[in-house]
Amino acid sequence: MFSDLISLADLSSDDLLSLLALADELKAMQKAGKPHRFLEGQTLAMIFEKPSLRTRLTFETGIFQLGGQGIFYKSKLGERESISDVARNLERWVDGIMARTFSHRAVLELAEFASVPVINALTDKLHPCQVLADAQALREHKGDFANLKLAFVGDGNNVCASWFNFAARIPLNVTLVCPEGYALDDDAAAFAQREAKGEVTITHDIEAGLQDADAVYTDVWTSMGQEDEQAERAAAFAPYQVNSKLMALAKKDAVFMHCLPAHRGEEVTDDVVDGPQSIVFDEAENRLHAQKAVMVALMKRT
Repeated sequence: MFSDLISLADLSSDDLLSLLALADELKAMQKAGKPHRFLEGQTLAMIFEKPSLRTRLTFETGIFQLGGQGIFYKSKLGERESISDVARNLERWVDGIMARTFSHRAVLELAEFASVPVINALTDKLHPCQVLADAQALREHKGDFANLKLAFVGDGNNVCASWFNFAARIPLNVTLVCPEGYALDDDAAAFAQREAKGEVTITHDIEAGLQDADAVYTDVWTSMGQEDEQAERAAAFAPYQVNSKLMALAKKDAVFMHCLPAHRGEEVTDDVVDGPQSIVFDEAENRLHAQKAVMVALMKRT
């Protein structure tokens, strides 16, 4: 069993499926009004280097619903004191740590030096909690992952990397459809292609990439920390905007997915994000349930 959640690649297929099953169970319990205070009296330190709507509110709400309390801490890790010292302080006070950071190395260091579970709530490299919530929503709408194809249209970013990690463990076909020069980093792509349970591909051909897609996923073209590249990226990604014409290249019953926030009129048009194929708010809702599953799996005392 895993002791931290840093990357989905660190988990086994059984681990991932168990987390998703637990997320479904916790969602059903909440909908039925059944108490599920599995983390009674526990505390979660919530470290934020980046702005947040979904991550902060879902973790803070989630730990409260589980009977614990979240402690918000805004800080740039490694500036005021070493990350190792932060970790060794926090482990004396709290039962778990989640961190939303720029540097992936910062989360790795927290996990290395803290004796309590550490949850990666986003780094520039990976976003595992988002993809767990997305996978829960995709399964709710499409059933078993086997034989499904997800086309990720846009930048080979942290969300895309976590989808590739997911496909390395679960039989889901994932295709990155992107402009040249914006693919996933070589190591992440090679790992997924080597370990893939389904088909994992990268293409610059929009029509080929969208063919037979059951889900079309996109994300912002310019992530936090890349603002100086905005004009260059806007020009490169313009042909990859997810609009009604692009959606028509996928299956007729394909769902549209986005991790949010959406830059409407850039990577996606209003008629798609607000249209009948969109499940973006189901994904956002499931951030609560998937992350509660992660906290219970890591922090529940036997």
